[in-house]
Amino acid sequence: MTEQRKIPKRIANTIVQSLKGGVVPRTGLPYIAVGRKNEIDSLLRDIDIIADGGASFRFIVGKYGSGKSFLLQTMRSYAMDRGFAVADADLSPERRLCGNSGQGLATYRELVENLSTKTRPEGRALPLILDRWIQGVQASVAQEGLSPDDPAFGKTVEKKIFAVISSMNDLVHGFDFARLLTMYYEGSVAGDDELRANVLKWFRGEYATKTDARRELGVNVVITDDDWYDYMKLYAWFLRQAGYAGLIIMIDELVNLYKIPNSISRQYNYEKILTMYNDTLQGKARYLGFLMSGTPQCVEDTRRGIYSYEALRSRLQEARFSKDGTRDLLGPVIRLEPLTAEEMLVLCGKIADIHSRLYEWDPKLTDQDLADFIKIEYGRIGADSHITPREVIRDFIGLLDILYQYPDRNVKELLASDDFAGAADALTESSAAHTKENFASFTL
Repeated sequence: MTEQRKIPKRIANTIVQSLKGGVVPRTGLPYIAVGRKNEIDSLLRDIDIIADGGASFRFIVGKYGSGKSFLLQTMRSYAMDRGFAVADADLSPERRLCGNSGQGLATYRELVENLSTKTRPEGRALPLILDRWIQGVQASVAQEGLSPDDPAFGKTVEKKIFAVISSMNDLVHGFDFARLLTMYYEGSVAGDDELRANVLKWFRGEYATKTDARRELGVNVVITDDDWYDYMKLYAWFLRQAGYAGLIIMIDELVNLYKIPNSISRQYNYEKILTMYNDTLQGKARYLGFLMSGTPQCVEDTRRGIYSYEALRSRLQEARFSKDGTRDLLGPVIRLEPLTAEEMLVLCGKIADIHSRLYEWDPKLTDQDLADFIKIEYGRIGADSHITPREVIRDFIGLLDILYQYPDRNVKELLASDDFAGAADALTESSAAHTKENFASFTL
């Protein structure tokens, strides 16, 4: 078994409980990172381009449990370490890219709520970002020799603020965005917490009507379903001026667009993706990157998936030379290939280390025990096409849990038992049928 690593119990618990529940932990990913080196290297090149003033748009495609969300969260950590702000959201029936009942605005709100930086990785970083920006401008004025008590100090700060955001006027809604930033500064200087709170409320998209915004802030504009993406481009530009490398937006669960029963509503959402995609490739967005993830069905289905929108299909479809074993990782779509048995062996060793640290016990698992477990998992009928890391990990944590709670049980006996083999086969059959069950009820 691998050498035990030092890891705080809080993080160990988050990792074990998240993996056991079939979700990706938002912290502690470096402790369990295995494989995906080529995919990560390709995406890191995108990050470098974004930091240089460019933009990027990528799709991560893989079946359920293949590691899409894990790759997104891994890139989230890398991006924050490199000075980016990151906003992420999962789509759902209530959160889409656009809609008639506020679904697009709901996605925007989720993105802003989850806005994170290296110093605030858990999200809700917008107030910190705004305060840091103001402090940075004030510090630069102070370095020029002006004292905060000098009557000219405030005016000089305001001039610098307008100088920083003046270029926003060339962007859609840039004037309004700049005006709200100025109001936030004024509230900070005056100690007006109510004004600052109202500005944050506006930035979070929480004003339902223009009347409410006009009454509390004196502005006659609110963020809506139709224009929320324009404001994300403004955020990216502003974040760069505020000292960050840019903004990375991560949107998971594209399958929820696939599930929209109304074909016209689906097409409107795909049209929104096309707008974002074109903006990034045509230079209309700067310091902005998109990562979207979904299943092969929700992307490739020509009846109701993203490929049903011809303008997107023609842009995203893979070249003929890209196939299993020689995937093109420089194109707009990155297709995840399964982790190898060797990579899963390493991952199980790391999980065993973390489990033992969390519960303070010695699993006494040998390298041969781990190898036997992997052989059984990958030796099941249909495992070559249906097995996913999620299933293997959950099986392995279940095995560790039993060994911890029943010290008298022998790992070799558990692995050889009919109960384990039967449960494993059932799990594979369930995985194979999952996709059909998930989409069978939907029709055009």
